[in-house]
Amino acid sequence: MARINRTAEKGDAAEKSLNFRITEAHRLIRTNLLYTLANAKSRVVVFSSAEPSAGKSTLCSNLSLVMAQSGARVLLIDADLRKPVQHRHFHLRKTDGLSKVLGGLADLSEAIHRQVAPNLDVLLAGAIPPNPSELLGSDRMKALVEAVSKEYDYVFIDTPPVGVVADALVLASLSAGVVLVARQKQTTYDELEESVEAITRIKSKLLGVVLIDVKEERIGYSRPYVHRYYRYANYRYKVARGENDDD
Repeated sequence: MARINRTAEKGDAAEKSLNFRITEAHRLIRTNLLYTLANAKSRVVVFSSAEPSAGKSTLCSNLSLVMAQSGARVLLIDADLRKPVQHRHFHLRKTDGLSKVLGGLADLSEAIHRQVAPNLDVLLAGAIPPNPSELLGSDRMKALVEAVSKEYDYVFIDTPPVGVVADALVLASLSAGVVLVARQKQTTYDELEESVEAITRIKSKLLGVVLIDVKEERIGYSRPYVHRYYRYANYRYKVARGENDDD
């Protein structure tokens, strides 16, 4: 008779439950984004935050994967030419990227990492240049966005924080709008308000604000119904995968 480690089993169940809920949260954001962009002329989305370390790069990469899973062709561009991280998120070797393409030192088609995941391509930031804002505001950047918009269904652009540098605002004019990411207990109301005002000041569209790292018991929807719903959803998720609590 095989012995079952109940402690490990509970840990595995908790991890699966957490992973399921995180995945569902990203799918909900994807659905909202699909509705928001349904009649938009552009399918280019800028991701930014009010301050560093809010989680905007992680959200951008995860949402790119979830959007690609829907069958849409997605290109993620790491346009954070000051502190790029997407190469780490996707475990990609640093190669010629956006900075060299904009500087005329590399070809766009060769710089893109193809099929990083099904339907998902990635253009890394490349070498950190001395003039990020000038490169991102150049005619070459505008031409690049126009070119990839014809090839992909959605283009997600990871940018530096709005509250730190103007890079995101420079790119916002080339997009359908901006998704702002805020972190609970870190992003202040003043920082968020200033970022929203900066986006609206340049007459760009705020597509939404995503609050991450939320402790569920501290928010308004933390009611027994929500917990029951997730327990039921987790059970259905396990059944769909052929899993059973007694296995």
